[in-house]
Amino acid sequence: MRAPANLVSKRAIIQWTLQAVIGWAVVVVGQGLVVLLADAPPGWLRVTLAVSAVVGVVHVLVMPRWRYRVHRWETTGDAVFTRSGWINEEWRLAPVSRIQTVDTARGPLQQLLKLATVTVTTASAQGPVKIAGLDEDVAARIVDELAATTQATPGDAT
Repeated sequence: MRAPANLVSKRAIIQWTLQAVIGWAVVVVGQGLVVLLADAPPGWLRVTLAVSAVVGVVHVLVMPRWRYRVHRWETTGDAVFTRSGWINEEWRLAPVSRIQTVDTARGPLQQLLKLATVTVTTASAQGPVKIAGLDEDVAARIVDELAATTQATPGDAT
């Protein structure tokens, strides 16, 4: 199977970076508070704090850009193709004739960055196909195109 043709929005890098920063900040600040507020914190707790800080910085610097290089999507008259992940890559293909619903979701960070996630639900046991990190205008266009294509495609989507 060939790689899907389209990249997600470059603003997805910012979204993934902010999500990682928030997650690691919770971990590091939580550990830091315990170290600061404990009368005699054990030495291993200081080590885990340092390790968490280093791993967090590396994760924040590497993951979003790596993920951007991997994430791809494409829609055709026959199927929706996606490739996602960064440690474990996932390739998904959903035939248009199997599409049951097409949805758009926008969390707070996505709204701030004008991004969206398109979810294509099929009868597959593997679950829906998601295209995350799309420009909101591109997401709206994809939803409209897929709605029109599925309406014109014979089949019962099961």
